[in-house]
Amino acid sequence: MVITSLENEKVKGLVKLQKKKYRDLEGRYVVEGDHLVLEAYKAGVVLELFILEGEGYSYDTSVTFVSYEVMKKITVMETVPRIVALCKKNDSGEILGRRILLLDELQDPGNLGTIIRSAVAFNIDTIILSENAVDLYNPKVLRATQGMYNYVNIIRMNSHDAIARLKDLEITVYGTNVSRGVDVRSLSSDAKTNFCLVMGNEGNGVRLDVQEMCDKNLYIKMNDNVESLNVGVACSILLYELS
Repeated sequence: MVITSLENEKVKGLVKLQKKKYRDLEGRYVVEGDHLVLEAYKAGVVLELFILEGEGYSYDTSVTFVSYEVMKKITVMETVPRIVALCKKNDSGEILGRRILLLDELQDPGNLGTIIRSAVAFNIDTIILSENAVDLYNPKVLRATQGMYNYVNIIRMNSHDAIARLKDLEITVYGTNVSRGVDVRSLSSDAKTNFCLVMGNEGNGVRLDVQEMCDKNLYIKMNDNVESLNVGVACSILLYELS
């Protein structure tokens, strides 16, 4: 069977998932292109594949073929992919492990994607997104992660509630501040085994009330001519040092 109608119910359902409110309501999302589909398939979150008619595949899952016009309708990419996957969200809702990253009101999809890749590279167990942070399942975020979001526990939680929970778990909470704090390189090995690193909004950094809940603030020593770094770059450096 090949879907050729733009009015098909499956097609309309996929188009709806381009909006966050429907992803939240249905607990589903879409990934596009061979690499992201493969990573989602390996993670066991694929519900159904949609493939351009005439293309082959090697996946053991439900498959529906679609026309070029239908694929063009359901994708948000400029270049029409040959394959997309309908996936289920995989949110545990629990803080797992002892190496935690809290992102307080981070807004840029590209920054979140970069940070997720760095978090996986440097062995973070759980990433906590605050209530007002960018949506993990935003298509731009998913592409920026290159599929790495499947390799780390990612949950959404109010920053204040998250820090309170972390303190109950006796996990040290490190805030970040470009002008006040300690050089991250000065931390002992023991201080790097059990921690939560808090990174803030691109324009304003970590909110003051959140900083006040942290046990200690960290900063990256750098040339005085540079006032601050992009949050994705800064987070990557800090995670490297903490690794």
